[in-house]
Amino acid sequence: MSTSSAEFDIIVWGATGFTGRLVAEYLARTHDTHRARWALAGRDLGKLEQVRQSLAAISPACAELPLLTADARDTASLDALVPRTRVVCTTVGPYARYGSELVAASVRAGISYCDLTGEVQWMRRMIDAHHAQARQSGTRIVHTCGFDSIPSDLGVLMMQEHMRRTHDSHLDAVRLAMGPMRGGASGGTVASMLQALEDASADREARRAMAHPHGLDPVPGPLRPESRDSLGIHYSQELGQWTGPFFMASVNTRVVRRSNALLGHPWGERFRYSEVASYGPGPRGLLRATGVTVGLGGFFAAAQVKPLRTLLEKTVLPAPGEGPSAEAREKGFFVARLLGEGTSTRTGRQVRLRGKVAAQGDPGYAATARMLSESALSLAFDDLPATGGVLTPASCMGMRLVERLRRAGMTFEVEDLTP
Repeated sequence: MSTSSAEFDIIVWGATGFTGRLVAEYLARTHDTHRARWALAGRDLGKLEQVRQSLAAISPACAELPLLTADARDTASLDALVPRTRVVCTTVGPYARYGSELVAASVRAGISYCDLTGEVQWMRRMIDAHHAQARQSGTRIVHTCGFDSIPSDLGVLMMQEHMRRTHDSHLDAVRLAMGPMRGGASGGTVASMLQALEDASADREARRAMAHPHGLDPVPGPLRPESRDSLGIHYSQELGQWTGPFFMASVNTRVVRRSNALLGHPWGERFRYSEVASYGPGPRGLLRATGVTVGLGGFFAAAQVKPLRTLLEKTVLPAPGEGPSAEAREKGFFVARLLGEGTSTRTGRQVRLRGKVAAQGDPGYAATARMLSESALSLAFDDLPATGGVLTPASCMGMRLVERLRRAGMTFEVEDLTP
């Protein structure tokens, strides 16, 4: 379906939620630059009007923003909403609970879609249900357009593109270490984790998708030992820091591997990718790595038990519409460091690259709102490959999105360490 004559370029679905409001504020601040035709959408017209009033203080033009209502579980209302735009940008999660009908409506209408999900089991269901039809029609369904998994997915793409340009080859392995960072996981990320664990406890196929290192590949292949997520504490000589498990690695690694597969394995069918979190040098770094690792283990162990999972939802998650203050969001940041190894086709020598992806702003809120907003703008305005399907940021928007995020203030850089 052609969307050139659509009424809007972007509809922000879930604009009354905390992260949805941050996305709307980002678009309001950049309105004069992009001149996007956009609208706010959700269930409650009164709350949408309150959001619009707050946006008008940022940009007076927002006082005239259209307000659209629909229900995440009402197929007819979504089928009426989605065809009015070129791109649906949604922050309404957990997506396994509230996202399936919106994806289906986007595929039926041939409308581009982007979200913030980190729910591997749900993404697997969307791939199985919609990838073939979306690919045939050229519809772009792009998951993980926030802190999970843009730093990982686009960081690896950036490294591989540098290797291709300078050495006519690809990196055989890339390792990412997340940290330092301030801010951590958003309430939506924690809610998605708990939803995934709930699904896994009730559905064997969900458990398989989450446990398989290649669970998001078009056709999950055999398990390879080198693809298992790192769960231990180690000292990295390359980083000069102690490392431990990264709580989002089980999502990000699957997304990066799906990107390689969707792009036709330009990084090789045996490409290796892993993630850890870095905690600093010396005894203090070891203590932090140990404390966080034990804490994560306790969290996931408790979340396996339904009464404890319910308690976590009530005590760990912020109330709907709540999140950190503007001051706290501004003080947040993250730094991801990447190390890659391969062989140069030009010289036959071993190559080592070091990369960095970083951003100011709380990773799960401010930085995520920037990444999702720019993803939606890229889908709406950039000259992208015609390929459709259930895609990833790297396989859909690719380096065009890297360029956008650089212009938006994020760091994406590569250094060649080869002697």
